[in-house]
This record gives sequence, C-alpha cells and structure tokens, in this order.
Amino acid sequence: MSRLIDEHDVIESLGSLAQPTRLTAFRHLLAAHPASLPAGEIARRCDVPHNTMSTHLSILSRAGLIAVERQGRVMNYRADLGGFRGLVTFLARDCCGGRPELCGDLARLLPHEVEDIEETVMTPAFNVLFLCTHNSARSIMAEALLQKIGKGRFNAYSAGSDPALRPVPEVIERLKMLGHDVTKLRCKSWNEFTGPNAPRMDFIIALCDTLDGQVCPDLGEKIITGAWPLPDPAKFTGSPTERTTLLNELYAMIRRRIEIFTSLPFASLDKMAVKARLDEIGDTKRVSP
Repeated sequence: MSRLIDEHDVIESLGSLAQPTRLTAFRHLLAAHPASLPAGEIARRCDVPHNTMSTHLSILSRAGLIAVERQGRVMNYRADLGGFRGLVTFLARDCCGGRPELCGDLARLLPHEVEDIEETVMTPAFNVLFLCTHNSARSIMAEALLQKIGKGRFNAYSAGSDPALRPVPEVIERLKMLGHDVTKLRCKSWNEFTGPNAPRMDFIIALCDTLDGQVCPDLGEKIITGAWPLPDPAKFTGSPTERTTLLNELYAMIRRRIEIFTSLPFASLDKMAVKARLDEIGDTKRVSP
C-alpha cells in the first residue's frame, strides 16, 4: 500500500532520482519487481562499475524507494512500491482540483494486486543497539533517528548500564518537534538484550566516553562494536534557549553520523572494514555536525 510521506521525504526521493545511474537502477528494479537483484547485476544492467553501485543504491534506499534484503553476506535490492506509491500519491494529491480522473487517474499506474506481494516479502534488517550510561538522552536520540532514517533496513534499540527512570523531557520534546515518533522511547537496562529471547544485535555503538567504568555485557561474538563519544546533555548549562541550541547541535551530530553509517556499502565490506568505518564515523576530527 502507499506509505504516507511528507514534503521532506518527497524532496529526498526526487533528489535521489535526479541522477542518471540512480534513475536507471530504480527503473530496472521496478521492472524486476517483485524479484530482487544483487548490486552486481544492477551495475551490469546500468553499465557502470560495480564498486560505484552500492553508493547509489544506499541513496535510493535512504530515500525510501528501494528495500534491502540480506541473505547471509549477500545484499539484494528490491523496489519499495510502498515508498513509490507514496511519492506518486503526494505529487497527484491536488491533481485537477482533486479530480485525478480528469488526467488519467495516476493511482491506476500501480495495480492494487502488488500490495499483497509487497507485504509478504520479508526484509531482514541489521539490529543496532546504542548505549550510554543512563539511556536518557544521546542513545534515545540515536534510536529515534536511526528508526526514521533506516526506513526498515535497520532496527534501532537503546539501553544503558544505569538507566534513568525516564528520558530527559527536553530531549523528548525536541524529537517531537522534529517529527519523530516518541511513543515507544523509554530508558532501559542493557540486561534486556542478554536473554535467549532478546533480539540478536549486529552492531553496538557506545555514545559516551565510558559507561561509568562498567564492562558491556556479553551479547555475542559476531557483533561489531563502535564508539561515538558525544556531549552529555545532562551537563548543558545556560538559559532554556541556550540549552535548546545545544540539543539541536547534538541532534545534528548524531544525525550526521547515522546518515554516514546507513550509507556504508555493507555488501562489499568485510567485518574488519565495517569496524574501521564505524570508528572513523565516531572520530570527531573526521565528522563535523
């Protein structure tokens, strides 16, 4: 079915298609739907080098136009008709004064039968756990941001070694103002992710310098870890306006790192290379807000 999108999403979607290789790749994926294609095959059909295709596909994925299916170490790509329908619906919303039938009824371009196919396709995603001591600000922001930017390619979680009773109210208010769903955000112990029924993590990213000297719990040997040290909102001082400015800057720092992270060509990188990239993202000298 169509996905509800706003003006920002539409601009990002149109921007992602405003490049010849990406436009061609998306058209090939539409033609292949409901099947998915590996990056190498898409590169062959677009007649471009394989090593440049992953970046283009990441941009289309971040824009919500394609989905990623992970099968072992192989990443396959499939047109996301929900996102495409949402884009078409937004563009045609006011068509002919609310009477789209006058210009051909654009909704008929995508028959309703594809909705059932779309909903039955499983799309494995990477699980990412953000950690900070109290799980009340930085990790909460990161969870909300990745859940939105990841668009189903990543499942975002957060936890802490000594969780607070509730998230920092100013953080929740800023996230609401910036269009995030905050209904499920809460402070929780990292012990929730150690049991046999807990989701298996692919990445763990610490957002503070140290977790009060505590050692992270054993969440598995195959997890890739990283550290993105960021300022602690609990130490922000000044007037409400000044603290809001600092929160906005922190939000921008986290968003920038997550955008780089979600754009990594995971299909073409081994574990050590991904680990190195993850550490580079956390290097404040390399990544500016």
